[in-house]
Amino acid sequence: MYNNNSIEQYSSDSAALDALVEKYRRLKVEIGKVIIGQDKAVESLLIGIFTGGHCLLVGVPGLAKTLMVNTLSKALGLNFSRIQFTPDLMPSDITGTEILDENRRFKFVKGPVFANILLADEINRTPPKTQAALLEAMQEKSVTVSGHSYPLDAPFFVLATQNPIEQEGTYPLPEAQLDRFMLNIKLDYPSFDEEMDIVKQTTIDKDNEVNVILSAEEIIAFQTIIRKMPVTDNVVSYAVRLVTATRPDVEGNGLAHKYLSWGAGPRASQYLIMGAKTHAAISGKYSPDIEDVKAVAVEVLRHRVVRNYYAEAEGISADAVISDLIQSV
Repeated sequence: MYNNNSIEQYSSDSAALDALVEKYRRLKVEIGKVIIGQDKAVESLLIGIFTGGHCLLVGVPGLAKTLMVNTLSKALGLNFSRIQFTPDLMPSDITGTEILDENRRFKFVKGPVFANILLADEINRTPPKTQAALLEAMQEKSVTVSGHSYPLDAPFFVLATQNPIEQEGTYPLPEAQLDRFMLNIKLDYPSFDEEMDIVKQTTIDKDNEVNVILSAEEIIAFQTIIRKMPVTDNVVSYAVRLVTATRPDVEGNGLAHKYLSWGAGPRASQYLIMGAKTHAAISGKYSPDIEDVKAVAVEVLRHRVVRNYYAEAEGISADAVISDLIQSV
């Protein structure tokens, strides 16, 4: 069982960061009871949680995207809500709606968005009007219905799953909404040995209990401590130069000009630094370096750049362009 100790027990920020490393290790152990493999995806999800950012998980059906988010919510001890996005889903099905009560007065009935972790399952299977219902919640951490604003409980995360856009019955997410996601996490097929273990463990009568490792209060406190981590100017400079290098209209950006029609905005620079801080923290460091920026760069940038015709014709992926930029900057 979980012992809900306050974060105030730690004598200093460095002691709290040391405690975060241990909490992170235990979280991975608990999640590993259910999720086999996908270590990089689990790490990225936890980076998003401790940074306070939303995550988009992309992969074909059957890679345990939904199970991964559900297991994570259990290990974090947070309120969890799931929305299955379908073509007929309405915005009020997400945010909630006003109804007449027995006294003939309007009463607001909260929708599933009022949770700590919202799993937006197959978010690109619903039209853009309904997708946009999440924009205010993701950015402002509140919902406005009939002129009234309702704050969401902290911490609040949208963890959305998405099928590849080439699949039938999908609607590409607009760039404005994609930019709200801190990380775009791609899930790959498991290795042969991992798939062997998956089949063995899921075809027997076995129930793996996931223990609660963190409370909502501790998550918020760790987020605050990570924000206080110092960052040297050369690390900030590298992050900003990397984001600038994705913009094809900037002079000297030959690679971006050749393969990209649109680059990343300032929010990408902010997320690179916050992601680098969290990556450093869970790695046992008290300040991020350039390698920490590189560790999160692809997942921060891949959904913020748009390939042009030449990249598509030559089969050059966004990941390949970003990887080249990481090495050249």
